[in-house]
Parts: sequence; structure tokens; C-alpha cells
Amino acid sequence: MVILAIDPGTLCGWALRLDDGSVHSGTWNLKPSRFEGGGMRWLRLRGFLDELVRISLVTPALIAFEEVRHHTGVDAAHVYGGIIATVQTWAESRSVPYTGVPVGTIKKTATGKGNAKKDAMVAAARARWPEQQIADDNQADALWILETARQQHGAPEATNDDVPAPATSPQPEAPAQQLDF
Repeated sequence: MVILAIDPGTLCGWALRLDDGSVHSGTWNLKPSRFEGGGMRWLRLRGFLDELVRISLVTPALIAFEEVRHHTGVDAAHVYGGIIATVQTWAESRSVPYTGVPVGTIKKTATGKGNAKKDAMVAAARARWPEQQIADDNQADALWILETARQQHGAPEATNDDVPAPATSPQPEAPAQQLDF
């Protein structure tokens, strides 16, 4: 089962699990430059989603994202809402189901505790996916969202025999950049 996981934020973590069990992950920088309008964030996200499908040659069977119920600031809430709206409309236009995964559930999958700190999440991700070059907590969270969704939706866990040799994790800066799969 091809699953795309997204950790919504200006530095948007993503993880993609292909049918063969291989996992690719990274972060997308959605911050608009000072000469761009605020809507560029959403266009950039849509471009990254399109590029991921173009490079991987598959459309996800499921998109999972972190479901946040409380934000500490208004700006964070607006960014989160815009990202989720963009992901949902992108998915709807391709008939791809999507689901939110509660923060506590993700943390519990990663560490066994529903209130784990960021550094514990990153450490757990690095231990679980040593072949991934995990740059930050956004990428680590996306990997754990992916794992939680995989468990919830019954996708088989990859064995070492199923997973090809590790490749570098693509980290696109712009939608037109090549991703190596």
C-alpha cells in the first residue's frame, strides 16, 4: 500500500511508503519569499505533491497527516488549516482517501508515551529508520505518521529482504527539482 504522510507546517515533513515497503522522506520549505504573496505557500505545496507523484510514478492509496486540535498561535493555526485544505483538495481531485492522525497517537507509536518531546521523537525515528538521513523533527514526525497509518490500515511491515538498498532522501527546494527514487 502506497501511503503518503505529512507533518503540516512551514517546514513540512513528508514520508512516502511505496508498495515494496521502501520509505522515502524529507521536508519541504513552504515559506514564501518576501516578494511572494501568501498564496504561494499553497501553490508550492501543491507543486511538491505533484512532483512526488511524477517522480515516484505512483499516486498514494492513502494520505495521512498530523491532526492538531490546539495551536498556540493564530498564525500557526492559519498555516495548518491552509496546508490541510490544500492536501485535502489535492487528494479529493485524485480520489485519494485521507485521514488525520492525532498527535498523541503518533507519539505513542514512536515512544510508547503520548506526550513525548521532540528530541525523543527524533531519536526514536533515527533508531527505527537508520537508512534515512533525518534532518529535523518535521521529517521524524512524518515518518511516525507514516508508521501509525501503516499500522492502522493494515499495510504489511517491510522486511529487510523487501527493502532495496538505502538511497539518499530527496529534499526538494522547488517543485521542479528531481527526486531520486
